Amino acid sequence: MTTTPPMPSIDGAALLDEVEAFHRRFNIFPSEAAYVAVALWDAHAHLLDCFDSTPRLAFLSPEPGSGKSRALEIVETLVPRPMVAVNASAAALFRAVSGPEGRPTILFDEIDTVFGPKAGDNEELRGFLNAGHRRTGVTYRCVGDSQTVTPFPSYAAVAVAGLGSLPDTILTRAVIIRMRRRARNEKVEPFRARLHEQEGHALRDCLAEWAEQARGWVMGAWPEMPEGVSDRPADVWEGLLSIADAAGGDWPKRAREACLTLVEASRANDKGSLGIRLLTDLRDHVLIGIDRLPTVAILDRLNALDDAPWADLNGRPLDNRRLSKMLGEYVSADGDPIASRNIRTSGGILKGFFTEDLADAWARYCPAPTSATSATPLHPSSEPLNL
Repeated sequence: MTTTPPMPSIDGAALLDEVEAFHRRFNIFPSEAAYVAVALWDAHAHLLDCFDSTPRLAFLSPEPGSGKSRALEIVETLVPRPMVAVNASAAALFRAVSGPEGRPTILFDEIDTVFGPKAGDNEELRGFLNAGHRRTGVTYRCVGDSQTVTPFPSYAAVAVAGLGSLPDTILTRAVIIRMRRRARNEKVEPFRARLHEQEGHALRDCLAEWAEQARGWVMGAWPEMPEGVSDRPADVWEGLLSIADAAGGDWPKRAREACLTLVEASRANDKGSLGIRLLTDLRDHVLIGIDRLPTVAILDRLNALDDAPWADLNGRPLDNRRLSKMLGEYVSADGDPIASRNIRTSGGILKGFFTEDLADAWARYCPAPTSATSATPLHPSSEPLNL
């Protein structure tokens, strides 16, 4: 017979309202959903042992001066044992996470120095951040004169801020907040550490107390996911929705609305691999309404696409050889690599690709078509071929 845990005496919904309001004083986030997600993430850091995984919190922007570092500063005042990790070595993080003082909440500013094009040799650090989202995550290192293989626990809450984007290994396990520079009409209160840290710490202590009271409700909870949220996005949001359900009030509803908003936004920004982009462009812009097309016409239409990479792949346009190689990495419904076949045209026999060979890869790899998808194929710059 299971025993229902006692209800927390602290009003969790009111407390999360206060945490959200504290962020709003100093941060301009791009959406209402972002405020909800960040407040839930702050609370989740106090309940890390209740979950099988922890989502990364990623504040990203294309330009400096977009409020990313300030967002991390506010998070720092609200989470347990914050560890600001700019320029931290992998060895320092290994030992901090497994140290006797307790697991820290890692706040990594300038994350583009770890994952960006100028990152250099940061393989150990990248491995640590990739492994630590799972409770079972460990990183193995050789230790001591005898070089004994030693597992270091990597499970820790991590919030990052940086320019540009991040690898899929991080993005697909993250709540992504795409920051923007403040508009002239957007005002925030200046953050004064000596004055406002104490306010944040008071909220942090309340979150810690509420977390202990809510632990029985959150532990082992299986929150209902919004329709369409499954697989890795569900892993990202499971703990956050559990916290919203435990807090009550309007937070369960707001959390699910935020979940849908941010998951859809991440999908819209996710261009996938170059191969998935090729498959999607073939489906949405090249092979619409036709069952086959010669390779020369496919290349003509792909290279004519605006905002697509095909006309300039490392200084050269997509050609027949590379198109065949890229599509050959996927298979048809019969399990055969996708390959060009003969197409009879009025000018003779040409090599080309058939819609039926691509259909299975489209269904498995491409995002669902949107209403903005063109209803007719693009007009190629060359003369039409009579098939």
